[in-house]
Amino acid sequence: MKATQKDFASVAPKAAREARVFFFCGPDEAGVQDAAARIAGLLVDPGERIELAGADLRRDPVRLGDEARSTSLFGDARHIFVRASGDEAAEAVEILLAGEAEPCPVLILATGATDKARTAKLLADRKDALVAMFWPPDLKSVAATVRALADGAGVRVDGALAERIARAAGLDTRIARSEIVKLALYLDASAESPRTADAAALDAIGASSEEDGFMPLVNAVLAGEAGKLAAELRRLRELGLNPVGVLLAFERRTAQLAALAARLGPRGDVRALMEAEKAARRVFWKDERDLAGQLKRWRGRRLERLVARIAALHRALLANSQSAELLLAHGLAEITRAASARN
Repeated sequence: MKATQKDFASVAPKAAREARVFFFCGPDEAGVQDAAARIAGLLVDPGERIELAGADLRRDPVRLGDEARSTSLFGDARHIFVRASGDEAAEAVEILLAGEAEPCPVLILATGATDKARTAKLLADRKDALVAMFWPPDLKSVAATVRALADGAGVRVDGALAERIARAAGLDTRIARSEIVKLALYLDASAESPRTADAAALDAIGASSEEDGFMPLVNAVLAGEAGKLAAELRRLRELGLNPVGVLLAFERRTAQLAALAARLGPRGDVRALMEAEKAARRVFWKDERDLAGQLKRWRGRRLERLVARIAALHRALLANSQSAELLLAHGLAEITRAASARN
């Protein structure tokens, strides 16, 4: 089975019933995460969740099959989440598929891969597998998702406010969902007792200024502006911003760059592309200059390496939360140096 964000919602229930291996790929980190969570929520008996890293499976590809065909301590059901970079889990999946006993559900999240990857090709023609590819959504589709999330939470939002939430979330549905939850709490709204949200309510739950956000750091790092890095990192500490949340902002921007690079092609005109994207309301005018500069710097294999580096840094932060600030600072310094080499 195969799916994209356009038809995933209709394919998901059948896939959760019939498939055992799920491969979620594409540069839209939020879409991949949401899809995996959706499938996990649809499993008849998900049981215990086992987390595996793609790097570990690359070193020990037999482990996935062993884990998928073993039972939990008390003999209960289980499902496996694999967070991989690119095709790290390909050999492990091949070994898993060669086994005779039916495995527990295996969900592989690989934002650095596409539906042309080796892992995807192993699964695409199987009835017991799903390959789902997610490209970064545009403003219109995320705004529609925001309105659907708001309806479910009992918060009424009009089209303009939904677009504002979508844009403020960087087109990341995870952050948009968090904003809707905060709005519902602020308005004391529920499905049984809906309330109408307005711009004043959104201002009340939002950051006090743009400087409280992540984008000044994102733009400094991806532009290779080493002179600004120390001050931006100090600002993060002073504001107490979560390192994983900061890195998610980088993931959203790199996903956006990947989508733009795909539309641009190897010999496209960056300025013409940005004008078209702005006219199509996929790029906010305030981001146009930064995106254009970053797109010139991060393309082709350099962009692929950037996506892989950020994915690896994300795994490192999750595995070592106590040193997350130090790991983030070190990783961002490396990316800044790489970007500055193109200045």
